[in-house]
This record gives sequence, C-alpha cells and structure tokens, in this order.
Amino acid sequence: MGGGGSTRRVTFEADENENITVVKGVRLSESLIDRMKEPSSPSGRQSRPSGAANNEELKKRIAEELALERARRDSEAQKRRLFGKLLERERISSNEHLTRAILRERAATEEERLKAQHFAKQLEEKDRELRKHDAFYKEQLARLEERSAQFYKVTTEQYQKAADEVSARFK
Repeated sequence: MGGGGSTRRVTFEADENENITVVKGVRLSESLIDRMKEPSSPSGRQSRPSGAANNEELKKRIAEELALERARRDSEAQKRRLFGKLLERERISSNEHLTRAILRERAATEEERLKAQHFAKQLEEKDRELRKHDAFYKEQLARLEERSAQFYKVTTEQYQKAADEVSARFK
C-alpha cells in the first residue's frame, strides 16, 4: 500500500479521537490519516464523501431512531390511554354489578323484614287466640268445679239425711 497504486480496497472508520482505523484492526499512521483528510488527495476526496455519507447516514439513522422512539412513546401512550379506558370500563362495569347486587340485597332484606312482620302478626294473633281459649277453659273448669261442689254438697246432705233416717229407724 505504499507509493504504488494498489487495487486492494480498505474500509476504514473514525474512532472517538478522530483517528481513522481499519475495520480489521490495523491502525493507520498519522501521515496517512492526514493525507486522507486533505481535499486535494484522491484518498481525501473518497473519505470526505464517505464522511459526509457517514454524517448523512448517521443523521438518517438518528432521525429513524428518534422516529422509532417517538412511535414507541406514542404507542405506549396510546396503550396507556387504552388501558386506562379499559380500566375505567371495568370500574364502571364492576360498580354497576355492585349496585345491582346491593339493590338485590336491599330487596331481599326488605322482603325478609316484611315476612318477619307478617309472622309476628300471626304469632300475636295465635297468642291472643290461645289466651282466649285459656280463659274459656279456666271458666269452664271453674263452672265444673262449682257444679261438682254443689253435687258433693247435695250428695253429702242426702247421704247425711239418709243416714239419719236409717239410724232413726234402727235405733
């Protein structure tokens, strides 16, 4: 690669210190790098469009990456919005289900309360009826005891009278 023309092509790139290196790991000399940077040299002309192409390619790559990043951010924002909408729908749906369940429970509770009131009235009615029956039977029992006492008294008197008559006859 010295002073004679070479048909061999070497690809190179600039590192962070603006040093140009061969892709295969061979380092170029400073004088060769200077010659490649010169606008009048044929190598410099090749490297300059290549550098400009690299700059353009780099700008294009950065623009593409920025566009991809924006698209990704937009996509993520859209996903968050959609997820937020989905969460909102789920919250509304769950609130509706909860409201329906609460209403059902309230209706069932009211129904149970009405049943309890109805049964309480029936119980009071039965209790009144039982007290009536109890009073009636106590009254009947009192009458029967009174009649029984009267029969006992009459029977005792008749027995005493008959015993006195028999005793008087057989004296």
